[in-house]
Formats: sequence, structure tokens, C-alpha cells
Amino acid sequence: MTMDDFNPQPGLAEDLGNGVRRVLAPNPSAMTWRGTNTYLVGTREVAVIDPGPDDPSHLAAILDALTPAQQVTRILVTHSHIDHSPLAERLARETGAQVLGFGPSGSGRSEVMAQMAESGLEEAGEGIDPGFAPDAVLGDGDEVRGEGWTLRAHHTPGHLGNHLCFSLGDIVFSGDLVMGWASSLVSPPDGDLTDFMDSCRRLRSMGAQALHSGHGAPISRPNERLDWLIAHREGREAAILQALRGGPATAQAIAAEVYTDIPAQMLPAAMRNVLAHLIDLYGKSLVEPVDALSQHARFRLS
Repeated sequence: MTMDDFNPQPGLAEDLGNGVRRVLAPNPSAMTWRGTNTYLVGTREVAVIDPGPDDPSHLAAILDALTPAQQVTRILVTHSHIDHSPLAERLARETGAQVLGFGPSGSGRSEVMAQMAESGLEEAGEGIDPGFAPDAVLGDGDEVRGEGWTLRAHHTPGHLGNHLCFSLGDIVFSGDLVMGWASSLVSPPDGDLTDFMDSCRRLRSMGAQALHSGHGAPISRPNERLDWLIAHREGREAAILQALRGGPATAQAIAAEVYTDIPAQMLPAAMRNVLAHLIDLYGKSLVEPVDALSQHARFRLS
């Protein structure tokens, strides 16, 4: 199946095998593709992964997917963007299940990103869920068990500081770290490119046979997709360094020069991606801000 062929009916539970079902949320957009994938794991005790946006129709679809013999016992959240986490609270009230995640919004930031946030850099409209606070915190390597299934949490920051992936045997629910339809947005201060690249390399080392991501179709060749994603980011880095050979420039100016293959309305998001690269390159001592490090700083080659 190609990504263009992926067009499931929102609200309809689809069997993906291995005790996994997917229910697509009705929230298509330029940032979510067809919508958010909510996953149901288990045949009696059910774990819900990424309940999705706070949409009553999606809540009803999740509950309608349960048979009389099934009960939601755990609600797992990969990260706290508004297309993934807000419905968790209502679903928990309906089912009595615990909400599990790495931590509230803002947790898991690297030191440099915490400093950027303290200096006034805010998220740029990607939609952080400000009220997200799990009932219980999952650390890297923690396991969640139900009848017939075990999910292991892997802290994979980069797209967001509190991002988790969950492995079910050799299947990994990859959230927005790795998607088949697009590369992930990495937007400071909650997105961190240094962490993102480390998380991609870590996921590659896990030997997954399939990825079920937050958006789009299942990824049947995970290493191939991860190799592309890593190479894509390395190519962007090379283009940014080339742009700086012409002299100091801001992230906004570099984005306009480098991202020539996207619609104009996507340039603000591209600028945040470039800023993430520049902060990563600063950490590698390859570039430096002309003045203080900020989103408006001009950068130059070190």
C-alpha cells in the first residue's frame, strides 16, 4: 500500500493483525494527513494508544469498537500534541482506565531547549496539550501488561520531549517520531533535532519488523524508512551549512533559500525545522549565533 492509497474510513475499527486494531480520528489536515491513528491492543483487556483529539464522535467510535467482553484497562499516550492526547481524560472517565505517559507537556526537554523556553521561545502553533498530565509516569524500558500482551515504553524525544514509542514484540507504535507519509516536524523548544536523530538511530537498532505510526499506513520496512529519514535530515544539514557559506543568516532566511519544494504556507514550520538544525549544529560547534542564541539570531559558520 502506498501512502496515497491509505484512506480508511474514520471511526471504523480495522484489524491489523497481532491483536491490534486501528481507529482513524476524523481530524485530517496538512499536519495530520488523513487523521490521527488510535490503536487498540488486546482481545479482552484492551490498551488504547493515542486516544486522539477531544472529539465526541471519536470517543464514541473507540467505545463502539469494544465488544461486551472487552474492557479498556490502560490508555497510553505517545506524546502530548493536541491531535494525540486530549481525549485521554474523557476516555479515562468513561472506562476507569489509567492514563500513562512519559510526563506532562514540557517534560523531557534537553538542557538547551529548557534554556530556550526560559528565554521566551514558545511553541509555534503545533498544538501542545497544556493540560496533559498522566495518572502514572512511564520511564524508558517500563512495561505495561494486560491479558495476552506486554507493551514496553521507549523514551524517544525529538519530535517532542515527552515522546514515547511502544513495542509489542517486534511491532513498534512509533507515534510521530517516524511516519510513512512525511518527515516529522521538529520545532524548538519542544522539538530537539539532536534528540530526534539519536531517537531515530535507537529505533533502527531495535530491529522492528513493522511500525504503526501516529499518521498514515503501517510501515512494513522500518529500517529502509529510518535510513531515508536520517539521510533526509543529514541532507538538510548540508544545505544549511552551504547557505551559511554566503554569510550570516537567520533561520527564516535560510528556510526560504533551502525549502524551495514546499507551499509558502508551510514556510513557518520549515523555519522552525531550520532553527532546530542550527541549534544542533551549534551543539556540534559547527555554527554559532552572531549575538545571543535565540529564534531571531543570525548564525554564522564557526
